[in-house]
Amino acid sequence: MTEHPVADATDGPEILRYTAFSSTPEGGNRAGVVLDATGLDDGRMLAIAAELGYSESAFLTPPPAGLGEPSRAFTIRYFSPKAEVPFCGHATVATALALAERTGPGDLVFATQAGTVPVTVTETDGALRATLTSVEPHVEAAPDEDVREALAALNWPATDLDPDLPPRIAFAGARHLVLAAATRARLADLSYDFDRLAALMHRRDLTTVQLVWRASESVFHVRDPFPVGGVVEDAATGAAAAAFGAYARELGAVPADAVLTLHQGEDMGRPGVLTVELRAGDARVRVSGAGTAIKE
Repeated sequence: MTEHPVADATDGPEILRYTAFSSTPEGGNRAGVVLDATGLDDGRMLAIAAELGYSESAFLTPPPAGLGEPSRAFTIRYFSPKAEVPFCGHATVATALALAERTGPGDLVFATQAGTVPVTVTETDGALRATLTSVEPHVEAAPDEDVREALAALNWPATDLDPDLPPRIAFAGARHLVLAAATRARLADLSYDFDRLAALMHRRDLTTVQLVWRASESVFHVRDPFPVGGVVEDAATGAAAAAFGAYARELGAVPADAVLTLHQGEDMGRPGVLTVELRAGDARVRVSGAGTAIKE
């Protein structure tokens, strides 16, 4: 992806660049982070996101009254190069790590359009790791006609789906259509009709299509086409990982208490690892990962 010049602190807000779900800048999913977006209107935030060209960028402003201490609580908004999205996991992780590098690890809380999202940042041997807790998720049936249209746009025959992991629409802050491939080779072969898939996603209010392949009881490989954001594929998708955790639990495909490992970005040359934790008695899903600043 081509980098574009972005305003620095001398002629606009300071714009940080981070990658999430990887400890090296070459992996994971990149995000722009603006820690003080006070005074920026929607058009300026969208323009910054478009100039960066990352799948999403995050913008912080003061929190609503009563959310928490001003230094540990924030309102956060997310913009893709094309539009605002209600929730973005990787940009949340990137933002939390950027804050922790400045104010120390600990608990943070973000007011998103999807609801309140707590994040805990821990430090082990000098390395920071962020864990977000999703809003309460839900899973619904995926209409047959939508599944057929998605498969047609993806150029996937229905026989290439895993019958043990049927299609569903899952939400944990944003809506994702989950489609499971029967083989790793099927997942690796991704060449789709960008406009056709985008049209379906706009009709069904989908943020990504979460394509998955099950490698073992607790290990999955995933890919996320994101044409509605102007991006062919997302490199590491925290919101979809949270939604997938809810999906897997709803199907009974994993235990009530489970820790899942999701590998994403390998087929793009930007490998990342997302850890998904499910807890019995708590509907919310926890997604954690590393991250690091991208030095210009």
